[in-house]
Amino acid sequence: MKNKWSRLSAISAGVLMMACGAPQEQKQAQGDELIVAAYYFPNYHTGDARHSQNPEKGPNWSEWELVKTATPRFEGHRQPLVPEWGYLDEKDPAVMAKKIQTAVDHGVNCFIFDWYMYEDEPFLEKALDEGFLKAENTDKINFALMWANHDWMDIHPYTYGEEHKILYPGKVSPERFEEIGDHLIERYFQQANYLKIDGKPYFSVYDVQRFIEGFGTVEAAKAAMDRLRDKAVAAGLGGIHWNLVAWGAPILPGEEVPVNTPGLIRELGFDSATSYVWIHHVDLPEVQTDYNVVRDAYVAHWERVEEEYGVPYYPNVTMGWDATPRCDVNVPWQTDEYPYMNTIGNNTPENFKAALQLTKDRLLANPDGPRMLNINCWNEWTEGSYLEPDTVSGMAYLEAVKAVFR
Repeated sequence: MKNKWSRLSAISAGVLMMACGAPQEQKQAQGDELIVAAYYFPNYHTGDARHSQNPEKGPNWSEWELVKTATPRFEGHRQPLVPEWGYLDEKDPAVMAKKIQTAVDHGVNCFIFDWYMYEDEPFLEKALDEGFLKAENTDKINFALMWANHDWMDIHPYTYGEEHKILYPGKVSPERFEEIGDHLIERYFQQANYLKIDGKPYFSVYDVQRFIEGFGTVEAAKAAMDRLRDKAVAAGLGGIHWNLVAWGAPILPGEEVPVNTPGLIRELGFDSATSYVWIHHVDLPEVQTDYNVVRDAYVAHWERVEEEYGVPYYPNVTMGWDATPRCDVNVPWQTDEYPYMNTIGNNTPENFKAALQLTKDRLLANPDGPRMLNINCWNEWTEGSYLEPDTVSGMAYLEAVKAVFR
């Protein structure tokens, strides 16, 4: 099979377009072709400006430090996790080239970067700007942005019982959003391999509550979204494909569940919805809640919201969940609130593969439905959800993706 990720295509009611070549080279994809995206969490590089200014971290800090120092918290708990590739610095283009090639070789054709942009300046941008975009093979894979516009809390690590401290507020002003929109178009949306849906750059918003707060009203937020669409059209793009990360239960401290997600989707004019991780919708009643139990509960959620939301819904497949590396190792572990919370167990490569197959089959069963899914996550090592190889499972999770999608 020729490399299908090197051409531009789009998705609308079963017609897929994937942006990964010259924008004018458009071909209609087959009905069983899928965008297989993996979220990418970019906190595994040194030299970030905010970390460098933080006296508790410094210029050589990355989240690998929490991975290295993690400890088992209960019987049968596998920690620390050890990356088979070592503790690589993702801002190195050669490192990112290795990740890109591994992804496309195993059926992942898009990275959705968790993208942090605040009122004053960006955060964790080096993985994308210096690593991914400068990798020699960046054109082999699509990329898109999920604006992680939540408050950045002091939880790396978090000491149980301490007051939650906001380091960087997620809310931005209307004036700042105009600048952000210009930056998005100029820096990212016009890249040849930026993911486009119906010719429109895919832009996802994590926290709709924080987004609205910045403008004061739903009406003002919608007007800002429409202005960005107009700017994109003026730049020669088809507009903006606005995607909402919808969640039914908060995870991070300070998160609030929207009162009426279907209503906000309609009022704000989102083009699609998705999920970031299963546990946004599913409780974990056991210290190690069985993976298949969580999967089945998420599928039930998917079945419900694809009707309620009224827009295409791109499902999520979660590899696992274990946020204990973000807990202070000097404090006894207990289950209460993030990151001191229950985990997902029995998330074997075989069970992960079955979840991928179920998701693929359910998408393809609807000939007029969406042709995209996302995976949590390429590299959420401190939340126990990653495709990158470790020293126990090796490439098994990536091989599962390959077996289902290649």
